[in-house]
Amino acid sequence: MKSKSLIRIILLVLTIVILFTGILFGIQYAQSKKAGTKTASTNSSSSSVRALSSTSNALDTSSGFKQAKWGDNVTISYNENYLEYKSNGLPNHERPKQYALPNANNGNKIPTAAAAFAGDDPSQAQNYDFKISSHPSVATKATPTSLGTIGVMISGAALFNPYEADNSTIATASNFTVTDKDGNQVAFLDSCNGHPSPMGAYHYHALPTCITSKIDQTSGPSHILGIAFDGFPIYGDKDMNGTQINANQLDSCNGINSKTPEFPSGIYHYVLLNAKDSSSSIRCFAGTVDSSLIQQMPRMGRR
Repeated sequence: MKSKSLIRIILLVLTIVILFTGILFGIQYAQSKKAGTKTASTNSSSSSVRALSSTSNALDTSSGFKQAKWGDNVTISYNENYLEYKSNGLPNHERPKQYALPNANNGNKIPTAAAAFAGDDPSQAQNYDFKISSHPSVATKATPTSLGTIGVMISGAALFNPYEADNSTIATASNFTVTDKDGNQVAFLDSCNGHPSPMGAYHYHALPTCITSKIDQTSGPSHILGIAFDGFPIYGDKDMNGTQINANQLDSCNGINSKTPEFPSGIYHYVLLNAKDSSSSIRCFAGTVDSSLIQQMPRMGRR
């Protein structure tokens, strides 16, 4: 009898142990499944954040250009993919009444002091209407800037590359003066590093100091001067600390990637220098340019 009772007790204990083990296994399985679901959810959320971050990294320059001090003679409108720039091409700052102009018999050559005269400013109103990308991107290969307009400025006027119409004579290094009938010296390139083209289109070849003196503080950073045809902004020669930028800090296109007042997180942008060499203006486009914007000027002969 005692042995039978002992066997029953042992069987009862084994049954309890088996039941208890099954319950523990079921609890662990449920917790494991719940944890797995939570991990999958977290991973899915992280993927969404990464995707959103990737999308939000697409450059949109609209907010920065809206802060620029566009002249009253400039109209800017913003589309989803581009900004539209309209102006009459005449700068909103003072210009000399006269410029050194090529003699009639100079032919199709870059003028010199010996082949020029002091004449009334021939600048004429233009009809600028450019649609420029507001989502610029750096191209795999830079494109040399052409003769003629390569960007537009807050003053309403155009920006040209560093060269005169032979695409080799550096404008700022080749400036000269002639004497007018009253004995005054009249320059080919004015004090704002600009002058009219043979077709009457006023343009700059270097840093327009008459603009920077109005929009920048002496010891402060440079602010937006304009926009290049590839969509990247154009600035003066001061960094965020108000320190002078030199040509050695710029790439072959006269560009740099750094913070600016309008783009505090940093952006690739062009820098205009008050220099007497080819670093004075944009030598090539780092970004992609819509071919419809390129308006090639007829090339002139060398002096």
